Amino acid sequence: MAIAAEIKRAKRLNSAVHIIGGRPRAKQGTDGCVTMAVERTHAIELRHLRYFVSAAEHGSFRKASADTGIQHSAISRRIRDLEHRLGTPLFLRHSGGVCLTFAGQRFLRRSRQILRNFGDGAQEIASITRSDFGRVKIGIYSSIASGYLAELLGLYADRHPKVQIDLIEDNPADQAAAIRRMQLDAAFLTGERSWGDCETLPLWSERVFAVLPGDHLLARHDELKWQHLADENFIVNEAGPGQEIHDYLVQRLATFGYHPQIRVHHIGRENLLPLVALNRGLTVVSEAMTAAHFPGIAYRPIIGEVLPFSAVWSAKNDNPALKQLLDLARSMSGLREKDAVTRPVSQIAVSAAPSQNHDRLQ
Repeated sequence: MAIAAEIKRAKRLNSAVHIIGGRPRAKQGTDGCVTMAVERTHAIELRHLRYFVSAAEHGSFRKASADTGIQHSAISRRIRDLEHRLGTPLFLRHSGGVCLTFAGQRFLRRSRQILRNFGDGAQEIASITRSDFGRVKIGIYSSIASGYLAELLGLYADRHPKVQIDLIEDNPADQAAAIRRMQLDAAFLTGERSWGDCETLPLWSERVFAVLPGDHLLARHDELKWQHLADENFIVNEAGPGQEIHDYLVQRLATFGYHPQIRVHHIGRENLLPLVALNRGLTVVSEAMTAAHFPGIAYRPIIGEVLPFSAVWSAKNDNPALKQLLDLARSMSGLREKDAVTRPVSQIAVSAAPSQNHDRLQ
């Protein structure tokens, strides 16, 4: 009789395993007898919780069926599966419908919380995908006082006010390395060189200006040639882009057979231009910087000198805020190119063909 009872018990366990999706596991007891244990699976789907909450709120599987658009039999079957998975009844069934058990009342609060958290999470992810929220870290090597970059960042902030924009100044090589390490989303750099493992998109160009003391003889000219600057002393700052300006001056003046005298000052860019006003030397800047007004200095364009600027980023970066920024940059670049074609030449104030030299500058 004991053996027959044990067989029946094993059959019931197997049946329960089939219903709840568990699997039997043989276990040897201390008395040497082998018994059957069941590992319950706890893979509860969100639809189970939705059906359960709906049935609890309506007090009826039939009304829950009408509310969810799911057949009554499917609602009843899924809730029965849920009860098996939990190992306890959640409803008391009666002719008028259903009512929650004590366990069902406790589980209802948890179920509502889970569904609410999931809904909030889904909305958050959707907002990130739309770039409603998020963060984008941008490396800059040009002035944002005016020009294309200032317009781009301003328009992006207007369209995506809840996206945090972090601006980071550093030399181009370090910025490219940070992009590869996913520590920086994008950088806007001068020149047209390619950066290994990075994507590059040419966007805009700026003229190069000499910065002079306001009473300098060369300030009488509307435009300058490199030959005008051959005998001048220059100053740069130690931090970026001081070294690039140094190399730029040496290369450009060497083309005409001159070797400039360049003094390096251990100050920031914001303090370099006032030194020009004090007749400590000349320097050069890109066009965007000319929006910065300092007493006692004058900006004069150097004929034929145009610097291209590009966006640099990693193709592996899936930040939605970055994608929106690049899309806007492309759009703005196209509009500026179209406008440049249709504007009268007299408004462009470049009196010679752009130089083919594409060195870096601030």
